[in-house]
Amino acid sequence: MITILPDHIANQIAAGEVIQRPASAVKELLENAVDAGATAIQLIVNDAGKSLVQVVDNGRGMNEADARLCFGRHATSKISRIEDLFCIQTMGFRGEALASIAAVAQVELRTRTAENELGFYVEVENSQLIKTEPIAAPVGTSVAMKNLFFNVPARRNFLKSHAAEMRHIIDEFTRVALAFPSIAFSLHANHQQLFQLDSGTLKQRIVQLMGASYESRLVTVKEETDYLTIRGFVGKPDTARKTRGEQYFFVNNRFIKSSYLHHAIMNAFQGMLAPDHFPLYVLFIDLDPQQIDINVHPTKQEIKFEDEKIVYAFVQAAVKHALAQFSIMPTLDFDLDASIQQLSSIQQPFTEEKKSAATDSALFRSFTQKNQAHLIQPSGFRSYRSEWEAQEPESTPSNPLLNLAASEPVQNLIGLLNTYIVYPHREGLWLIDQQRAHERILYEQLQQSSAEKPVATQRSMFPVTLSVPVADTVLLSELCIPLSTLGFLLEPGATGEFTIQGTPSDLSPGQEKTIIEQLLEEYKHFNADANFTLREKLIRSMVKQRRLKAGTSLTEKEMQELVAQLLACQQPGQTPDGKPTYLSISKSYLDNFFGRE
Repeated sequence: MITILPDHIANQIAAGEVIQRPASAVKELLENAVDAGATAIQLIVNDAGKSLVQVVDNGRGMNEADARLCFGRHATSKISRIEDLFCIQTMGFRGEALASIAAVAQVELRTRTAENELGFYVEVENSQLIKTEPIAAPVGTSVAMKNLFFNVPARRNFLKSHAAEMRHIIDEFTRVALAFPSIAFSLHANHQQLFQLDSGTLKQRIVQLMGASYESRLVTVKEETDYLTIRGFVGKPDTARKTRGEQYFFVNNRFIKSSYLHHAIMNAFQGMLAPDHFPLYVLFIDLDPQQIDINVHPTKQEIKFEDEKIVYAFVQAAVKHALAQFSIMPTLDFDLDASIQQLSSIQQPFTEEKKSAATDSALFRSFTQKNQAHLIQPSGFRSYRSEWEAQEPESTPSNPLLNLAASEPVQNLIGLLNTYIVYPHREGLWLIDQQRAHERILYEQLQQSSAEKPVATQRSMFPVTLSVPVADTVLLSELCIPLSTLGFLLEPGATGEFTIQGTPSDLSPGQEKTIIEQLLEEYKHFNADANFTLREKLIRSMVKQRRLKAGTSLTEKEMQELVAQLLACQQPGQTPDGKPTYLSISKSYLDNFFGRE
């Protein structure tokens, strides 16, 4: 039997599209404040937004009639006819934000316009109007969302930890603050000020949000055409990080996510970044609203371009041009004139499919593989390479050579290419990857540490102050206690500052700040994997950060110690992420390979 859902259930279902967590409400309320013409916006949260999200602005405010209407479904002042959907220049327009918030929380609204001496107060709970009355209030609007999901406890149970939800809130706050640097923003969490952003230029806003170290590490991007304008900044290659998070695209001042345009940026930086690193960028694309459709996703973070290939080409060319102008990369300095814009290579980006087809060709291989230019591979000859690759590296404790090697003294080691260690013994040899071996050793050492048996800590005679971007403050605060079992003693100070009171005893003095900054970056890289516990993520991060650097030259004594420690490991054959640490080659295999009887 078909029935019509009651309003209170329908409202909660609709709210789920818009309000999925406290950060969702933060986004909607901040965007409404921007649309109201505010020049100063305050965000106040308690318990990571679970008990309170409040946005206070000095915008135009609402009269009594609008204050009553704004909580209704599809209540909006932004559109009145279907054609308006294709000319949108405001942040919010669907008329769902306040209605969705009111369906799953207790909401209090205070507002006043400049024309009225008194303001108006509205209280809504479970989509029902509870109270309305005139009040004294400043010009502008204050919306307080209290006790999110109080009437849908099952959904409240799906919220993450305070630290995780707070990171989502800071992400949304950062996006809106970057889009409107001329507006002053502040953020208070649990009565502590996290951000106080004065109005200014985009570059000033980036530095305010991401740290003073970026002041001299930003490259200006600015290209204007009849079709679109691209403006903003990219970070120099040395600002690239292993984790995403400092990549921002805005189309007509609206934050969007676009893997397609991100690919254009990565192509522009090709050859300048370490593997698996991502550059910082804050880029604004301005074009006719009729050239895009933003009404394709509830969060409005995905949009459609009328001609996405043109946008791709200009983004890539503009970033390359900016890097060339600032001598970041050697290239010919072309202006974006009409002749270049019409080239097929610009109009048709080099896709992954085309790249794969090109690199698979014999011509490509003959010019890119060492010693391959005159290679002839007769079909009648037996390929020794295929036999070698067919042999699986014996790198597990079940390997009989492991027990044999462990019983022999570690000596006669040979360093190879500052990367490998040749370890011969009477039944064959091991080819050991020194970096991976060190990963396994560090991993097992750190795994054995605990609150009862922490890693030995060396107290600092002169404690060092570490400054991190405010967005990382919540994360590092969460890690202080687990870090203490791994030898790091950190004390939170003023916003964005930590005092390093102690470090692992084997850490060389003077490296404290760099080590923790890199450790935090490694942790964010692992943090996306839900299969690991917080401690496991932290240990794996420390292993990656403290392992031997590639190309490190070791003395014979250092090689002996490394091999001995590897042999003492419980699982010497693999790194924590399952990569082999050594290749075991038996004497019988060598005899067979060379045809010895």
